[in-house]
Amino acid sequence: MSPLPLPFAAGMIGGAMNALAGGGTFATLPALIALGLPANVANATSNVALMPGAATSAWAVRDELGPVGGVDWRLLAGVTFAAGLVGSVLLVATPTHAFDLIIPWLLLFAFVVIAFGKRAAAALHARVGIGRRTLVVAQALLGIYGGYFGGGVGLMTTAVYGLLAGVSPRALFAPRVTMLAVANAAAAIIFVAFGLVRWAACLPMLAGAVIGGWVGARLGRRLPAPAVRGWTLFVTGATTAIFFARAYG
Repeated sequence: MSPLPLPFAAGMIGGAMNALAGGGTFATLPALIALGLPANVANATSNVALMPGAATSAWAVRDELGPVGGVDWRLLAGVTFAAGLVGSVLLVATPTHAFDLIIPWLLLFAFVVIAFGKRAAAALHARVGIGRRTLVVAQALLGIYGGYFGGGVGLMTTAVYGLLAGVSPRALFAPRVTMLAVANAAAAIIFVAFGLVRWAACLPMLAGAVIGGWVGARLGRRLPAPAVRGWTLFVTGATTAIFFARAYG
């Protein structure tokens, strides 16, 4: 496959996965590395390629934004943006060979969150509640992770917000989507500023992600939830195994 179709196809798959259940990074990152990009450059390029989809989702739900657990969403967005800048600067500062060894563990962590995050959040919700200060600290940590890598951060955010007592999951959808877009945008600023984005691969991947997001949103209304979850777990699990073999095999 020539260089142009590969990132476009990976972008379509990643955009569809993000629209369906999350985990789009698991499709885009391996494709970019297969093109010969270093892992940290591939991660930065993937982040920028998937950003328009996140921004579009956030814009679509902007009218539903409100306080989260008693904290103004603007404060959380500011914390997320600052933390996203920190996380992305950490990625820029990470040597390529070190990131090659770190990334399989980040993928494994994201895979575990995707596989067990909802059940763990439900179990914790029955026993634990978090207050405003804890929410702000947790949001900062999510922002740093989102800026540094971001795989599975959507479900991590869902799990954290699930610990807010008396708040329905539907009410938290808009702020969750917005925080993801804010962290993504902060990281994109740093990655572009430091020249970490390979535009020849990023632009076709971005176009594919936009199309894939639209297709995924439509498919999500028709496909049964177990099929979507099964596909997501297969892709994320296989990608994690490949990266462990690449780094430590």
